[in-house]
Amino acid sequence: MQTVQDAAGLRATVRGWRSQGHTVGFVPTMGNLHAGHHSLVKLARARTDRVVASVFVNPTQFGPNEDFERYPRTLAQDQAGLAESGCDLLFAPDVATLYPFGAAGSVSLRVPEITDTLEGAHRPGHFDGVATVVCKLFNLVQPDIAIFGQKDFQQLKVIERMVRDLSLPVKVMGAPTQRADDGLALSSRNQYLSPQERAEAVQIYQTLQQMRDLIAKGHARKVVEQAAASKLERAGFLPDYTAIRRADDLSEPAEGETEGLVALIAARLGTTRLIDNLSFD
Repeated sequence: MQTVQDAAGLRATVRGWRSQGHTVGFVPTMGNLHAGHHSLVKLARARTDRVVASVFVNPTQFGPNEDFERYPRTLAQDQAGLAESGCDLLFAPDVATLYPFGAAGSVSLRVPEITDTLEGAHRPGHFDGVATVVCKLFNLVQPDIAIFGQKDFQQLKVIERMVRDLSLPVKVMGAPTQRADDGLALSSRNQYLSPQERAEAVQIYQTLQQMRDLIAKGHARKVVEQAAASKLERAGFLPDYTAIRRADDLSEPAEGETEGLVALIAARLGTTRLIDNLSFD
């Protein structure tokens, strides 16, 4: 696997592949990779001739009280895992490469409406940073397919809408959430959980399953959402939201609507904020 840090080296390599008629898959990440990330690379490997992954801790998607400086940088470990997963090229730029005028002076994208709720409401400006950096990376890599994990469900929907709205020539694919044997969604943040918290964290997934089952039995959506929040609070979590939305655009479904829905949870356990979701179909 080749590693490049500059845009010219990235473009030269991709241009060489294109001249040979190869298709290109892309997996953008912020590093500190785990088996969930590796599954995205393997999916890209199965769908395209060449695979590019990026490792870039994006400053514009962190809020003022979030952990940009503390975010783990594990490039050597990430390189080994990506190579084993079938990645051909790792793009690991510095901030100046993606933000030549500085993060504060950068052009910024905003995807309206879908970013105003859930994660967007609790992390103002987060999705502006996500949309901006992903658009920059798409312009640099120019992939045929880009793959994102469904664990960050709202992020996936924001990127899908951005691509459609800007007519970007890339197919965005969502990949199933990878889970531990007990159901906990794999996440870089899991490493911050104490052993006791790790044992308790599976209740998020169990709560999502209960939300799905109660809606299927005809219970009112708002009652189900409140019951889920109360259950997590009793277990020691601090929920930001427990929500049931339409999966296509995250709008609020009508009462009695049971198809095409997704349940989403964000909650703090100790000092760690966890998110997860479960599609009903």
